[in-house]
Amino acid sequence: MVELIVGKEGKGKTKQLLDKVNNEIKNATGNIVYLDRSTKHMFELNNKVRLINVGEYDFQNVSEFIGFIYGIISQDHDIQQMYIDGMMKVAKLQKSELSAVIKKLDSISENFHFDFIISISADMEELDEEVKKHVVIAL
Repeated sequence: MVELIVGKEGKGKTKQLLDKVNNEIKNATGNIVYLDRSTKHMFELNNKVRLINVGEYDFQNVSEFIGFIYGIISQDHDIQQMYIDGMMKVAKLQKSELSAVIKKLDSISENFHFDFIISISADMEELDEEVKKHVVIAL
């Protein structure tokens, strides 16, 4: 399953994501991975959450980002959830690509039996219907 937290920049999406991951880790039976562009939020995350600073990797496009996700999955078969903060910037994603990427992540989620929780800087009105059905929080 893919869950989206959407809203314009500065609306509190990261705070929502951090609160959610820190609540989920308390009852987690598997591993939780948090992808961010820096280690800025390292001390706000529970130390059981695996923080990956994707800023250290030079993704050129969304295909490379998806390959990176597959690499994480191949090294950890116990992933329960994967959080992605600011996916548009992390994956160097254009809004026109968003629907296809969400569909791909939904497929990965089903195949490997874990959930994606993702923040996206966009207004709900900017999203197409296929993407809107994944929104759980709109700020």
